[in-house]
Amino acid sequence: MTNRKTLFAALAALALLASPALAGAGGNGHGGGNGGGNAGGNGNGGGNAGGNGGGNGSGKSGASHGKSSSAPGRAAKADSTTVDTTTKVSAVPKEKNIHAKLGRLNSLQRNINAYMNSKSKKFAAIQAFVTQSAKAKVAQATAAAAQAELDALTALTPDQIAAMSPEDQAALPGKIAALQAEVAADNAAAAAATEGTDDASLDAALTDMANKPVDDEVTAWAQGVLADKIDQTAATMQTETTP
Repeated sequence: MTNRKTLFAALAALALLASPALAGAGGNGHGGGNGGGNAGGNGNGGGNAGGNGGGNGSGKSGASHGKSSSAPGRAAKADSTTVDTTTKVSAVPKEKNIHAKLGRLNSLQRNINAYMNSKSKKFAAIQAFVTQSAKAKVAQATAAAAQAELDALTALTPDQIAAMSPEDQAALPGKIAALQAEVAADNAAAAAATEGTDDASLDAALTDMANKPVDDEVTAWAQGVLADKIDQTAATMQTETTP
């Protein structure tokens, strides 16, 4: 019995001595568990660490992947909005400058005094065309004025004639007859004055003056320029013949 009690006492003392060590080992085990949890994702601490670490890492990786995948989209968008700044060359040929075709005919733009006073033989045909065209214009205006006066007399109503003095009534038939004759003469003069003012005469005058070929474009340009010169010359003629 004594030996058995002594054995039990020794075992109990051994157990007491072993308890702190076991307790320390358990604590280390718990600590190891926490540490292991932190490192491996087990345990409470490990769950937090693993969750945070894994979440952040995964999020960053996803964000990085998202940025990487969005880059081609932005590049494609940029390419789709690129503006084509290439200059297109028109297929229509550049229009020639009319003045380059005129050569000596550019002198037709000179003032009316130059037309009337020029001594150039090359200018003589144009000068004659302008002068003759102005005469035709004056003759036509004279015929038109006589016709307008005749129309006014022949349009008188019986009441208007009755309101006239006896002398004017008696002279009316003679006036009408005289105006009719005047109109006929003026019309004949105007028709005769147009000789040498047609397009063929203008082309001949232009060709005589020009040092380059005369085509339809040149003739049309000359007609526009000379129209003003003809009007000015005609106005001068009318002023000189007006009493």
